[in-house]
Amino acid sequence: MESDQTMMSIRPEVWPFIGITLLVSLLVYLLLWRFTRLSARAALYLPLVAGLVFGAYFLWFFRDPPRRPPSDPAAIVSAADGTCAKITVMSEEAFLKAAAFAGLKDADMAPFLGGNVVRISIFLSLFDVHVNRMPIAGTSRFMGYFPGKHLFTFDEKSSDVNQHNSILIRNDRTVCLVNQIVGPVCRRVVYWLDAKAPVQVRKGQDFGMMKFGSRLDMYFPEADIVLVSKEGDRVRAGETVMARYREAL
Repeated sequence: MESDQTMMSIRPEVWPFIGITLLVSLLVYLLLWRFTRLSARAALYLPLVAGLVFGAYFLWFFRDPPRRPPSDPAAIVSAADGTCAKITVMSEEAFLKAAAFAGLKDADMAPFLGGNVVRISIFLSLFDVHVNRMPIAGTSRFMGYFPGKHLFTFDEKSSDVNQHNSILIRNDRTVCLVNQIVGPVCRRVVYWLDAKAPVQVRKGQDFGMMKFGSRLDMYFPEADIVLVSKEGDRVRAGETVMARYREAL
């Protein structure tokens, strides 16, 4: 589901949350009015304020701001908003374990083998934009949804054990494995593109969303890229340059 927006929009996934907020607010109002000595007007105050606060937060959480990828053809961009929490250089053996958890077959793993693999982990707080965008242009394949544990995603172990979606993006310069990882809150992760067939994608194109505090990992063959970002950097999906193709330098 590609977005060509030029203004801030709100993802339609917000409406079930708005609906639940309205229903809960109405229920609280009826309970206060029926089982307390509060007048109908006084009983309305608490659920009205709480409903407005939660409704405003959900609209803010599901925002989808426009993003403009850099014009540099060698740039590899962040796939998520948040903080670059960890950059890990993995041995081939360590990557094979991660690849198996992501559903990669032998042919999918081949471009990563023969050297180290770089994993870039981005932590998303409850206030970050949670729409995800393609770090590179190429062919995207949905590898599947994989159930797992529900550790908080600020825990580095969540990269190896939590439930997630895996997406593999390939072009003639490199290959990137993206894991959309969710934690104990809400536990929902979405891939909007065709999950049954490869899809041609552009750098910065939105492809999915993680809900309520998440982590996104990007894996690249170390020989293909030169890192630009560093741990602790604040990053924006589709815009912040995380690395560049090594062959272009």
